[in-house]
Amino acid sequence: MLTERQEEIINTSIEIIARKGIQGLTIKNLSKEIGISEPAIYRHFESKTDILLTILKNFQEVSSFMDEAMRLGNESALNKIEFMFSKIIEIFTIQPSHISVIFSEEIFKNEKILKEKIVEIMNSKQRTIEELLAEGQHKGEIRDDIDFKTQALIVIGSLRFLVKQWDLKSQNENLNEEGQKLIEGLKLILAR
Repeated sequence: MLTERQEEIINTSIEIIARKGIQGLTIKNLSKEIGISEPAIYRHFESKTDILLTILKNFQEVSSFMDEAMRLGNESALNKIEFMFSKIIEIFTIQPSHISVIFSEEIFKNEKILKEKIVEIMNSKQRTIEELLAEGQHKGEIRDDIDFKTQALIVIGSLRFLVKQWDLKSQNENLNEEGQKLIEGLKLILAR
């Protein structure tokens, strides 16, 4: 559980990354923006890497609803995927600055611990989607002429592109509406 100051540091870090990119996130910039000294930051986090790792862990916890989708009982695989998409879109609509961190994997390539965490998150989400699609194929709900791993890449890539495009266009469109259109399109493509 994070302290109030740690949450402030995390939220301010995300905002800085959203505005200035990862290169703009320095302990000096962070302390100036919050209005505390640099040593005060280090009393709460060991390093910038520690801050970024905490951001990733928090996103992983917030996005745990994907596991919830797997437990939706008798719902079809397509309905479970729709639930997941709507929740992801809801998170990014409420906190658009998270997009700059979560969909910028390249910023983690030079830090082994960060790279491992982002790969862990990506693999987990991909496995969940693959399991849902395999389940749907097994039940005859989803077409099986395309293997479920390829379908998962299509689903994940489509969502990623939609969210990143929305962010780059300064969030001028209604992400919920665009997300619903994407979900309906994917359902048409995937349904048997």
